[in-house]
Amino acid sequence: MPSFRDIVRRIDSIKNTQKITKAMQVVAATRLRRAQAAVQATRPYADKMVEVLQTVGERGTEYKHPFLVRREGGRAVMILVTTDKGLCGAINVNNIRAATRYMNQTYPTHQQYVTLGRKGRDFLLRYRREVLAEVSNLPDRPSVGEVLPAVTVALEEYAKGNTDAVILCYSKWISTLRQEPAIRVLIPAEIPKREEAKEGPQADYIYEPEPEAVLDGLLPRYVETQVFQAVLENKASEYSAKMIAMQNATKAAGDLIDSLTLYANKVRQAGITTELMEIVSGTEAVSSS
Repeated sequence: MPSFRDIVRRIDSIKNTQKITKAMQVVAATRLRRAQAAVQATRPYADKMVEVLQTVGERGTEYKHPFLVRREGGRAVMILVTTDKGLCGAINVNNIRAATRYMNQTYPTHQQYVTLGRKGRDFLLRYRREVLAEVSNLPDRPSVGEVLPAVTVALEEYAKGNTDAVILCYSKWISTLRQEPAIRVLIPAEIPKREEAKEGPQADYIYEPEPEAVLDGLLPRYVETQVFQAVLENKASEYSAKMIAMQNATKAAGDLIDSLTLYANKVRQAGITTELMEIVSGTEAVSSS
């Protein structure tokens, strides 16, 4: 049985750990609000780009950009988005598991990866997967320029004919308590069909130069925007998971402190009882003699 002093030392150690997890929870909550604001700020741009692509696709029905042509083959490049640090729940494990399972089932013959985040890069290199490019140590508010080099490598591989598809895997932020791994096919690009408006006039764009030239310049930007949006979504998911993990750790530390305090009181009471019994036994021995 540990002594009362050992238990008190352990309680003090857990209290110090609890202070750290509480501080990390507050920091993650603050960064989560910023990440959510960044995600919401980029959505209008992404929505407008999809709208322009839809109208351009309707104008240039006979033109087929290379990014729109579907290739038959078993080669693919996966852009895997993970975090740089841990203590954020299971989002990295879920992303890596979803990405590798999808690649093994769909493109088993030739797999290549582009990683955004140190956790995904370390895992793939540990298991000797082919990593074409990697970007790590992204700030809380990354810019398109910081993500662009890795995306360019994947686009060049497709343009050279070295791969048949470019896939994206990231953690989609749904709510503070829910984040799910998402997989999207970037190339060949699948532009969603425009829904007919029920009422009100629709925008009719006049393109200069021709819609085909606009499509040539817009499709690479569309892919880059999708990857950048995925990075922001993954950031929001990271801080959501980290905040919940640190909240659970703080609560678990509090429960352990309460349990150890109760145990320490029992040990102290047992020690006092033992001392009293020794005193009484000694007194009785002296009186009887």
